[in-house]
Amino acid sequence: MAKRIAELGDHILFKNGIKGIVEKVNENSVIVKITENKTELEFEGNRTVVAHKNYKVIHCA
Repeated sequence: MAKRIAELGDHILFKNGIKGIVEKVNENSVIVKITENKTELEFEGNRTVVAHKNYKVIHCA
């Protein structure tokens, strides 16, 4: 089964404990608004870019 690419508004999980909502889908990545961060990492403006191969869709919009 092929890995599903996130769509606008989907909730994703990445980097072992960071959850976010997809705000924009690009060809090779998504822009994510971070909603939950259980790591020591900090993100300026609570947004980041995540490659399609580095996340898992946990809830569809």
